[in-house]
Amino acid sequence: MLHTPATFTPSIAPLSGAPTLTLVFHRGELLLRNESLSLPDAAALTALAVPPERLHPLGMWEGTYYQMAWLDAPRLPGPDFAYHGLRALFGTLDDGVLGLAGRAAQLAEWARTHRYCGVCASPTQLVAGERCYKCPQCGHSAYPRISPAMMVLIRKGDQVLLALHTNSPYQRYTALAGFLEAGESVEDAIHREVFEEVGLKVHNLRYFGSQSWPFPHALMLAYTADYLDGEIRVQAAEIADARWFGPDDDWPEPPVPVSVAARLIAAHRPKR
Repeated sequence: MLHTPATFTPSIAPLSGAPTLTLVFHRGELLLRNESLSLPDAAALTALAVPPERLHPLGMWEGTYYQMAWLDAPRLPGPDFAYHGLRALFGTLDDGVLGLAGRAAQLAEWARTHRYCGVCASPTQLVAGERCYKCPQCGHSAYPRISPAMMVLIRKGDQVLLALHTNSPYQRYTALAGFLEAGESVEDAIHREVFEEVGLKVHNLRYFGSQSWPFPHALMLAYTADYLDGEIRVQAAEIADARWFGPDDDWPEPPVPVSVAARLIAAHRPKR
Protein backbone atom coordinates (compact mmCIF):
# COMPACT_ATOMS: atom_id res chain seq x y z
CA MET A 1 0.00 0.00 0.00
CA LEU A 2 1.20 3.54 -0.73
CA HIS A 3 2.57 4.91 2.55
CA THR A 4 5.66 6.53 4.05
CA PRO A 5 8.19 3.84 5.10
CA ALA A 6 7.97 2.93 8.79
CA THR A 7 11.72 3.55 9.22
CA PHE A 8 11.53 7.09 7.81
CA THR A 9 12.32 9.90 10.26
CA PRO A 10 10.82 13.24 9.22
CA SER A 11 12.66 16.51 9.68
CA ILE A 12 11.63 20.13 9.27
CA ALA A 13 15.21 21.42 9.46
CA PRO A 14 17.86 20.62 6.81
CA LEU A 15 20.31 17.89 7.77
CA SER A 16 23.99 17.65 6.88
CA GLY A 17 26.65 14.97 6.89
CA ALA A 18 24.67 12.29 5.07
CA PRO A 19 24.19 11.35 1.42
CA THR A 20 21.43 13.50 -0.07
CA LEU A 21 18.76 12.81 -2.66
CA THR A 22 16.20 15.31 -3.91
CA LEU A 23 12.64 14.70 -5.07
CA VAL A 24 12.07 17.39 -7.70
CA PHE A 25 8.50 18.11 -8.84
CA HIS A 26 6.83 20.03 -11.59
CA ARG A 27 3.03 20.23 -11.25
CA GLY A 28 2.82 16.93 -9.37
CA GLU A 29 5.22 15.00 -11.61
CA LEU A 30 8.49 13.58 -10.26
CA LEU A 31 11.86 13.98 -11.97
CA LEU A 32 13.61 10.63 -12.48
CA ARG A 33 16.43 9.18 -14.53
CA ASN A 34 14.59 7.24 -17.22
CA GLU A 35 16.55 3.99 -17.37
CA SER A 36 16.95 3.36 -13.62
CA LEU A 37 14.03 5.42 -12.28
CA SER A 38 16.50 6.90 -9.79
CA LEU A 39 16.32 10.33 -8.19
CA PRO A 40 18.63 13.11 -9.38
CA ASP A 41 22.02 13.22 -7.66
CA ALA A 42 23.93 16.33 -6.53
CA ALA A 43 25.31 17.01 -10.02
CA ALA A 44 21.87 16.84 -11.58
CA LEU A 45 20.46 19.13 -8.90
CA THR A 46 23.22 21.66 -9.58
CA ALA A 47 22.37 21.57 -13.28
CA LEU A 48 18.76 22.42 -12.46
CA ALA A 49 19.84 25.53 -10.52
CA VAL A 50 16.99 25.18 -8.01
CA PRO A 51 16.63 28.36 -5.92
CA PRO A 52 17.48 27.66 -2.25
CA GLU A 53 14.02 28.76 -1.09
CA ARG A 54 12.49 26.03 -3.27
CA LEU A 55 14.30 23.28 -1.31
CA HIS A 56 12.41 21.78 1.64
CA PRO A 57 13.65 19.06 4.05
CA LEU A 58 11.83 15.74 4.27
CA GLY A 59 13.95 13.56 6.56
CA MET A 60 16.16 10.48 6.85
CA TRP A 61 15.56 7.04 5.43
CA GLU A 62 18.06 4.18 5.33
CA GLY A 63 21.04 6.46 5.93
CA THR A 64 20.10 8.99 3.25
CA TYR A 65 18.77 12.51 3.74
CA TYR A 66 15.84 13.34 1.44
CA GLN A 67 14.68 16.79 0.48
CA MET A 68 11.99 18.15 -1.84
CA ALA A 69 12.11 20.82 -4.51
CA TRP A 70 9.63 22.21 -7.03
CA LEU A 71 10.01 24.04 -10.33
CA ASP A 72 7.80 26.37 -12.36
CA ALA A 73 8.93 24.83 -15.65
CA PRO A 74 9.81 21.18 -16.44
CA ARG A 75 13.54 21.79 -16.71
CA LEU A 76 15.78 18.74 -17.18
CA PRO A 77 19.37 18.24 -16.00
CA GLY A 78 20.06 16.08 -19.07
CA PRO A 79 18.46 14.08 -21.88
CA ASP A 80 18.28 10.91 -19.77
CA PHE A 81 15.78 12.49 -17.34
CA ALA A 82 12.02 13.00 -17.54
CA TYR A 83 9.05 13.89 -15.33
CA HIS A 84 6.70 11.04 -14.35
CA GLY A 85 3.20 11.13 -12.89
CA LEU A 86 3.01 9.22 -9.60
CA ARG A 87 0.11 7.06 -10.78
CA ALA A 88 2.25 5.84 -13.70
CA LEU A 89 4.92 4.72 -11.21
CA PHE A 90 2.65 2.33 -9.27
CA GLY A 91 4.25 -1.10 -9.42
CA THR A 92 7.44 0.14 -11.10
CA LEU A 93 9.12 2.47 -8.59
CA ASP A 94 10.49 1.10 -5.30
CA ASP A 95 7.67 1.11 -2.72
CA GLY A 96 9.69 3.06 -0.17
CA VAL A 97 10.71 5.76 -2.63
CA LEU A 98 7.13 5.91 -3.91
CA GLY A 99 5.90 6.45 -0.36
CA LEU A 100 8.37 9.30 0.14
CA ALA A 101 7.34 10.74 -3.22
CA GLY A 102 3.70 10.75 -2.14
CA ARG A 103 4.62 12.69 0.97
CA ALA A 104 6.90 15.08 -0.89
CA ALA A 105 4.37 15.72 -3.66
CA GLN A 106 1.88 17.09 -1.16
CA LEU A 107 4.50 19.40 0.35
CA ALA A 108 5.56 20.56 -3.11
CA GLU A 109 1.97 21.45 -3.97
CA TRP A 110 1.61 23.32 -0.67
CA ALA A 111 4.82 25.28 -1.27
CA ARG A 112 3.92 26.07 -4.88
CA THR A 113 0.43 27.34 -4.10
CA HIS A 114 1.24 29.42 -1.01
CA ARG A 115 3.92 31.80 -2.27
CA TYR A 116 1.37 34.59 -1.87
CA CYS A 117 -1.12 35.30 0.87
CA GLY A 118 -4.64 34.14 0.14
CA VAL A 119 -6.04 37.11 2.11
CA CYS A 120 -4.06 40.14 0.94
CA ALA A 121 -1.88 38.70 -1.90
CA SER A 122 1.40 39.78 -0.27
CA PRO A 123 4.44 37.48 -0.69
CA THR A 124 4.59 34.99 2.19
CA GLN A 125 7.57 33.89 4.25
CA LEU A 126 8.44 30.39 5.47
CA VAL A 127 8.32 30.21 9.27
CA ALA A 128 11.51 28.80 10.82
CA GLY A 129 10.97 25.41 12.46
CA GLU A 130 7.46 24.93 11.02
CA ARG A 131 5.70 23.74 7.88
CA CYS A 132 4.06 27.12 7.59
CA TYR A 133 4.01 30.08 5.24
CA LYS A 134 3.06 33.32 6.98
CA CYS A 135 2.10 36.67 5.55
CA PRO A 136 4.25 39.48 7.00
CA GLN A 137 1.51 42.02 6.21
CA CYS A 138 -1.70 40.55 7.65
CA GLY A 139 -0.38 37.58 9.63
CA HIS A 140 -2.35 34.90 7.75
CA SER A 141 -0.74 31.43 8.13
CA ALA A 142 -0.93 28.54 5.66
CA TYR A 143 -0.03 25.00 6.67
CA PRO A 144 0.06 21.97 4.33
CA ARG A 145 -3.49 21.17 3.32
CA ILE A 146 -5.00 17.75 4.10
CA SER A 147 -8.42 16.92 2.66
CA PRO A 148 -10.24 14.09 4.50
CA ALA A 149 -12.29 11.72 2.34
CA MET A 150 -14.48 8.78 3.35
CA MET A 151 -14.53 5.37 1.68
CA VAL A 152 -17.12 2.72 2.47
CA LEU A 153 -17.71 -0.86 1.40
CA ILE A 154 -21.38 -1.75 1.87
CA ARG A 155 -22.21 -5.35 2.80
CA LYS A 156 -25.54 -7.09 2.21
CA GLY A 157 -25.47 -10.70 3.37
CA ASP A 158 -22.71 -12.35 1.34
CA GLN A 159 -22.65 -9.53 -1.21
CA VAL A 160 -20.78 -6.22 -1.35
CA LEU A 161 -21.56 -3.10 -3.36
CA LEU A 162 -18.98 -1.91 -5.88
CA ALA A 163 -19.32 1.17 -8.05
CA LEU A 164 -17.72 2.58 -11.18
CA HIS A 165 -17.02 6.25 -10.50
CA THR A 166 -17.68 8.48 -13.48
CA ASN A 167 -14.49 10.53 -13.14
CA SER A 168 -12.14 7.83 -11.89
CA PRO A 169 -8.75 7.79 -13.67
CA TYR A 170 -8.67 3.98 -13.44
CA GLN A 171 -12.24 3.10 -14.52
CA ARG A 172 -12.44 0.15 -12.15
CA TYR A 173 -15.21 -0.92 -9.79
CA THR A 174 -14.40 0.01 -6.21
CA ALA A 175 -15.91 1.12 -2.91
CA LEU A 176 -17.88 4.34 -2.66
CA ALA A 177 -15.86 7.42 -1.71
CA GLY A 178 -16.22 11.16 -1.32
CA PHE A 179 -14.79 14.21 0.42
CA LEU A 180 -16.08 15.46 3.76
CA GLU A 181 -17.95 18.73 3.79
CA ALA A 182 -17.54 21.47 6.38
CA GLY A 183 -19.18 20.56 9.67
CA GLU A 184 -19.40 16.81 8.93
CA SER A 185 -18.01 13.84 10.82
CA VAL A 186 -16.72 10.93 8.76
CA GLU A 187 -19.88 9.01 9.69
CA ASP A 188 -22.08 11.91 8.56
CA ALA A 189 -20.28 11.98 5.22
CA ILE A 190 -20.72 8.24 4.73
CA HIS A 191 -24.48 8.39 5.23
CA ARG A 192 -24.77 11.45 2.95
CA GLU A 193 -22.53 10.12 0.16
CA VAL A 194 -24.12 6.66 0.12
CA PHE A 195 -27.61 8.08 -0.17
CA GLU A 196 -26.61 10.71 -2.74
CA GLU A 197 -24.60 8.38 -4.95
CA VAL A 198 -26.58 5.12 -4.85
CA GLY A 199 -29.83 5.89 -2.96
CA LEU A 200 -29.18 3.45 -0.10
CA LYS A 201 -29.27 3.72 3.68
CA VAL A 202 -26.66 1.95 5.79
CA HIS A 203 -25.86 1.25 9.45
CA ASN A 204 -23.27 -0.57 11.62
CA LEU A 205 -20.35 1.54 10.40
CA ARG A 206 -16.93 0.08 11.25
CA TYR A 207 -13.54 1.74 10.76
CA PHE A 208 -11.12 -0.27 8.57
CA GLY A 209 -8.01 1.83 7.94
CA SER A 210 -6.59 5.03 6.48
CA GLN A 211 -4.17 6.11 3.80
CA SER A 212 -2.57 9.31 2.62
CA TRP A 213 -3.45 9.73 -1.06
CA PRO A 214 -1.39 12.49 -2.74
CA PHE A 215 -3.80 13.44 -5.56
CA PRO A 216 -3.23 16.12 -4.54
CA HIS A 217 -3.61 15.99 -0.72
CA ALA A 218 -6.33 13.55 0.37
CA LEU A 219 -6.51 11.42 3.51
CA MET A 220 -8.66 8.36 2.79
CA LEU A 221 -10.61 7.00 5.79
CA ALA A 222 -12.00 3.56 4.94
CA TYR A 223 -15.03 1.95 6.59
CA THR A 224 -17.43 -0.92 6.16
CA ALA A 225 -21.20 -0.56 6.59
CA ASP A 226 -24.18 -2.90 6.46
CA TYR A 227 -27.07 -2.36 4.07
CA LEU A 228 -30.21 -1.09 5.78
CA ASP A 229 -32.75 0.02 3.19
CA GLY A 230 -33.33 1.15 -0.40
CA GLU A 231 -32.77 0.17 -4.01
CA ILE A 232 -29.72 1.16 -6.06
CA ARG A 233 -30.31 4.50 -7.79
CA VAL A 234 -27.10 5.97 -9.15
CA GLN A 235 -26.25 9.65 -9.28
CA ALA A 236 -25.16 9.80 -12.92
CA ALA A 237 -22.83 12.76 -12.45
CA GLU A 238 -20.78 10.75 -9.94
CA ILE A 239 -21.49 7.04 -10.54
CA ALA A 240 -21.56 5.32 -13.94
CA ASP A 241 -22.69 1.99 -12.49
CA ALA A 242 -23.16 0.28 -9.11
CA ARG A 243 -24.09 -3.30 -8.37
CA TRP A 244 -23.93 -6.08 -5.78
CA PHE A 245 -21.19 -8.69 -6.16
CA GLY A 246 -21.48 -12.05 -4.39
CA PRO A 247 -19.50 -15.29 -4.25
CA ASP A 248 -21.01 -16.66 -7.47
CA ASP A 249 -20.52 -13.52 -9.58
CA ASP A 250 -17.75 -12.68 -12.02
CA TRP A 251 -15.82 -9.97 -10.23
CA PRO A 252 -14.31 -6.96 -12.00
CA GLU A 253 -10.63 -6.10 -12.01
CA PRO A 254 -9.70 -4.89 -8.51
CA PRO A 255 -8.49 -1.35 -7.70
CA VAL A 256 -4.78 -0.56 -7.96
CA PRO A 257 -2.88 -2.64 -5.35
CA VAL A 258 -1.27 0.38 -3.67
CA SER A 259 -4.66 1.75 -2.57
CA VAL A 260 -6.51 1.16 0.69
CA ALA A 261 -9.53 0.36 -1.51
CA ALA A 262 -7.78 -2.79 -2.75
CA ARG A 263 -7.12 -3.91 0.85
CA LEU A 264 -10.66 -3.10 1.91
CA ILE A 265 -12.26 -5.11 -0.89
CA ALA A 266 -9.84 -8.04 -0.58
CA ALA A 267 -10.54 -8.29 3.16
CA HIS A 268 -14.29 -8.54 2.60
CA ARG A 269 -14.59 -10.38 -0.72
CA PRO A 270 -16.97 -13.31 -0.21
CA LYS A 271 -15.48 -16.78 -0.58
CA ARG A 272 -16.95 -19.14 -3.16
